[in-house]
Amino acid sequence: MSIVAVRITPITTTISPQFHRPSPTAILTLPLRKTHTSLHCSNSSFLNPIRLSPVTRPTTRKPTSIQMSMEAGVGLMGTKLGMMTYFEPTGKVVPVTVIGFREGNVVTQVKTDETDGYNAVQIGYRRVRDKKLTKPEMGHLEKSGVIPLRHLQEFRLPSVDGFEPNQKLVLEELFKEGDLVDVSGTTIGKGFQGGIKRHNFKRGPMTHGSKSHRALGSIGAGTTPGRVYKGKKMPGQMGGTKTKIRKLKIVKIDTDLRVVMIKGAVPGKPGNLIRIAPAKIVGKNIPKN
Repeated sequence: MSIVAVRITPITTTISPQFHRPSPTAILTLPLRKTHTSLHCSNSSFLNPIRLSPVTRPTTRKPTSIQMSMEAGVGLMGTKLGMMTYFEPTGKVVPVTVIGFREGNVVTQVKTDETDGYNAVQIGYRRVRDKKLTKPEMGHLEKSGVIPLRHLQEFRLPSVDGFEPNQKLVLEELFKEGDLVDVSGTTIGKGFQGGIKRHNFKRGPMTHGSKSHRALGSIGAGTTPGRVYKGKKMPGQMGGTKTKIRKLKIVKIDTDLRVVMIKGAVPGKPGNLIRIAPAKIVGKNIPKN
């Protein structure tokens, strides 16, 4: 509490909480800080103590909205095994990527609008030993009665009806041969690369006195604009980023070997984690609006 010592002459003087320049007949001692919560007058015969309550502004918290891509359906996680050649019954040669499935693909948590603000199904994949996980991770899995799993990913869905914790997802029930899927993974890291390898730039002449072979060249104008535009393609780190390949066709599902063959290449190298989800097709499983 800050104290204001006031000595007043018989002349009537009005003291307001605001800081005006005092008159010559009034001596004010104001040991006040920037934030004043009250004013107290030492002369009891003057006025009752003036108490000022701090101004409080109503704080309105904006509702948090979840910004996440809606999936066309629940998917699975797998491990990339490599690429091979597949011969169709007609004799056509198709390059395919083989994706295997370790122990896992179990529902670890079901999120709803009432509990989390959005509908999603959390899937766990690849069983590991208990000591490979932290105690918070173990507690999260033990809450649903699920075995220790290394990878956890979510699939946001319009509705989570029919899903429950510790539910095993079966490949044959989710996908069939001929379906189109979206495959996500981490691309192979290439390190720091130049513009030719990273962005497919053309090189300069290697002979006839040219001194510009694989150099980047000009990166912008001079005084105007006097800077380099954002997004300019230049040398830098290549690869090692999350990438999604859309609308790949499932060629073969082998239940005995627990593998699925997908036409074309998918991100990553053998042994990488792969996420497979139904392809989002506007007008079919995604509304047009």
